[in-house]
Amino acid sequence: MSYLLHIDATLLNAESLSRQVARTFLDAWGGPIVHRDLAVSPVPHLSAAGLTARLTDPSTYSPEVVAARGIQDELIDEFLGAGGYLFTVPLYNYGLPSVFKAWIDQVAVVGRTIAMSEGAPAQGRPALVVSSRGGAYMEGAPHHGRDHLVPHLHTMLGLELGLDLHVLTPSFGLAPVVPLMADLVPMFEASIAEAHDQARRLGRSFAFRPGNAA
Repeated sequence: MSYLLHIDATLLNAESLSRQVARTFLDAWGGPIVHRDLAVSPVPHLSAAGLTARLTDPSTYSPEVVAARGIQDELIDEFLGAGGYLFTVPLYNYGLPSVFKAWIDQVAVVGRTIAMSEGAPAQGRPALVVSSRGGAYMEGAPHHGRDHLVPHLHTMLGLELGLDLHVLTPSFGLAPVVPLMADLVPMFEASIAEAHDQARRLGRSFAFRPGNAA
């Protein structure tokens, strides 16, 4: 049986709302997991050597390019070997944590994980994004339109990498700790409870598809 690849990009540990909801999903999933914690072991940002590795003949690689290609190969093999995905990616300053953007840039390679014409190698594999946020960004909220994380992930993980993407966004996370947001605590409690319920349901029903190593 293939594994679930869990890419974790939250800076906090047990107190992280994203990690808490992810744990509910994992408890319901119950299968084999490969966990990469980018807060503990971040991957390098894409470099000139990394781009060169994608564009030139391997016989011309310098030692620096060989090393950069090795990093990409490890991450791509790990990605393609999975049958499903869990991404814990909180909203930081209206966008992606930089460690997660670095992971995407290493993995998203045309001709390897992004198809030139037909479906991508991971096309249709299920993926869950858990993205907690301190406030709220839904329609009607004061910050509506400022969430640049979810649209980016729909483009990269969904459109380009071909994953069947589900997104949970537990909101109002700062309400219990910021006095000015105290009136929003009931909305926070409702949002986090719904996220846990959906995570549990998805963990039990993921239409898992076998991965194949690159």
